Amino acid sequence: MNEQPHPLESQLKLSNKEIKKETQARFKKIAAEVAGPGKLIPGDITSPKGYYAEGLHAGLKKSKKDFGILYSQTPAAVAGVFTTNKVKAATIAVDKKVVEHGSARAIVVNSGIANACTGKVGTENALKMQALGAEKLNISPAEVAICSTGVIGTQLPMEIVEKGFHALTLGQKAGHEFAKSILTTDTQTKEIVYEVEIDGKAIRIAGAAKGSGMIHPNMATMLAFITTDAAVEQKALQALLADSLSHSFNQITVDGDTSTNDTVLVLANGAAGNAPLSPAHPEWQKFADSFLTVAQAIAKMIAADGEGATKLIEVQVNGAETLQDGNMIAKGIVGSNLVKAAMFGEDPNWGRIICAVGYTGGKSDPMKTTIEIGDVLVFENGMPVPFSEAHLRKILSQEKITIKADLHEGEAVGRAWGCDLTYNYVKINAAYHT
Repeated sequence: MNEQPHPLESQLKLSNKEIKKETQARFKKIAAEVAGPGKLIPGDITSPKGYYAEGLHAGLKKSKKDFGILYSQTPAAVAGVFTTNKVKAATIAVDKKVVEHGSARAIVVNSGIANACTGKVGTENALKMQALGAEKLNISPAEVAICSTGVIGTQLPMEIVEKGFHALTLGQKAGHEFAKSILTTDTQTKEIVYEVEIDGKAIRIAGAAKGSGMIHPNMATMLAFITTDAAVEQKALQALLADSLSHSFNQITVDGDTSTNDTVLVLANGAAGNAPLSPAHPEWQKFADSFLTVAQAIAKMIAADGEGATKLIEVQVNGAETLQDGNMIAKGIVGSNLVKAAMFGEDPNWGRIICAVGYTGGKSDPMKTTIEIGDVLVFENGMPVPFSEAHLRKILSQEKITIKADLHEGEAVGRAWGCDLTYNYVKINAAYHT
């Protein structure tokens, strides 16, 4: 007797248009949850004053946009964080020097080819890409950051890269096209603009990112760019970015793989005219909270657009002894392939969650721990709690699933975001190179 296929196998038959629509719905929920001292406004990465961008098709991909540039009219303070993988793309060394320089004017990005594991030729091509950007904008190469994303182990065809530079017209506010040009397996651009008042002036912070698979920080497989027209001291900006990681980019996971190209770059050009921001400024915390709001929203979008994903999973670990314990356990839960598969299958198998709590290394005691999925308590003080399986399955059918664990060990709260593990994840990655 033949078994009936699981109803979720219909996911394999979804069209790209349907998948994109589902992702957009998850993004809308993320936007609806954005809080903080300011407000979301429509726009793109060029919405802060003094920024321009373009995105175009140079020829690295068959037809989709694959080459972009983001730049500031004036020098901007720059901050950056990069992959922890020992195997690093040729772009990483270039960008670290730009951050050490302290100011930047431009970020040039190509998608389709990662320029990783490409040896001396890859390094030469990365430097040439930087030089071509400087020549196009008539600025110093030290002010040009570069990023690549795509297939590892393939040399950048520099004649195509040069073609991309020649096609740039500059002076455009084409931030959405830039956001398209950096994508690989993403189904959707990831963009946000946030506005907050500092020193009586409207300050804008905008973000654009790509990231869908090979996502497991420290950081995540992604390129993320944040612009602001606030004046911010460079050292304070770098410290702020580093501090935000444990509440945003370091707390997302899709598949447990860490990329060779992970990069987050921030530009602050001061065009809004505020007094330079640092921890000594009376409204520093307002700016820091707004910055984290943007970083966290982008991180959630990356998790929600995981390759083949149908659900965004948010884990909150309350009562941890330390933030490190809380974050470690939250990420362990959302990163568990068994938990991710159960969320996809809408299977109320809560045992996988408490199992993940126990093996992550953070301090916990199952006799003091409680587990909730949505509003359903399933585990308390070492024992299962009776619940309505039908009600829990209804919760698991939603596009966002919240899992809460309370450790009763302290006051710290850890959070992490990820997605379910689906048939389409295997389908996408089995044929990524081709």
